[in-house]
Amino acid sequence: MNREENWEDFEKTLNISPESEEEIRLEMEIINATLKIREQKKLSQNELSKITGIKQSAIARIENSKHSPTINTLIKLLYPMGYTLGVIPINKNKKTQRN
Repeated sequence: MNREENWEDFEKTLNISPESEEEIRLEMEIINATLKIREQKKLSQNELSKITGIKQSAIARIENSKHSPTINTLIKLLYPMGYTLGVIPINKNKKTQRN
């Protein structure tokens, strides 16, 4: 991406499929939820590192979207904070999502 090109123009050159785009969005949603939980628990990255065994630098890379965590890593991060991952159905009908 050059300095004169805007994000929308650059994004078009990436040729990301709608499915891949949705996967990226879901991953970001999970990472952001994990970060929010850590902050709500008033834990620093270093404190979370000590209780999970995951290096603080790895936690920082995940939270800054520089690394995609594995499911195992997400579980290791969430479980000590009282959370886990779950599988829920996708409701593709926007009107019924409010129910």
